[in-house]
Amino acid sequence: MKNIILATSSPRRKELMKLLEYDFETISSDIEEVIDPKLEFEDLVMNLSFQKAYSIFKNHKDSIVLGFDTLVVIDNKILGKPKDEEEARLFLKILSGKTHQVLTGCSILTKGYSKTFYSKATVSFLKLTEDEITKYMATKEPLDKAGAYGIQGYGAKFVKGINGDYYTIMGFPVAMVYQELKKIMKQ
Repeated sequence: MKNIILATSSPRRKELMKLLEYDFETISSDIEEVIDPKLEFEDLVMNLSFQKAYSIFKNHKDSIVLGFDTLVVIDNKILGKPKDEEEARLFLKILSGKTHQVLTGCSILTKGYSKTFYSKATVSFLKLTEDEITKYMATKEPLDKAGAYGIQGYGAKFVKGINGDYYTIMGFPVAMVYQELKKIMKQ
C-alpha cells in the first residue's frame, strides 16, 4: 500500500484522519495562501487545497497526498484565521446572530490520480454578548481557526444549528475523503 501523507499541521485534521483507519504521516505545507478575488469561493478553496497538496506531492510522488483548506464566508466576505485577538473579536461580532457558510476543499494527489473537490455546510450562530465573546477569547481557541471559532470546542455553545456535514465545518469531510481513498486503494 502507498504511503499516505496529510499535508497539514492541523491537530483536528490529524485526529479526523485517524477515523479512516489508514496509516499516515503528516508534513506541514507552508505555502503562502494567496486569495484570488476573481475566483468563486468554491474554486478558491479547491485551489488552495490543491496548492497545499502539490507543495508536498512534488517531493513525494510515490505517496498519496491529501491537502485541505477551509473558508468561512459571510455576506460574501471571507473570514480566515484571525491575525490577532482584535480581529478574532471582530469576526465573532460579525458572526453573532447570523448564518454563514463553511467550505472545505480537499485535494488528493498520487501518481496517475488527482481529485479535488469541496464540501459546504451552513452554520447559524446565536446572538453573542460582549461578555460571552470576552470569555471565549480567554480560551485562546479562536486564534487558530478560520472564522475565529471551533465548533468542536468551546465555540459549540454558540451554534444554533447546522445544515450539512459537521466534519466539513471542522475542516475534514470524513465520509467524502474516505470514499475517494477507497477508490485509490482499489487501483
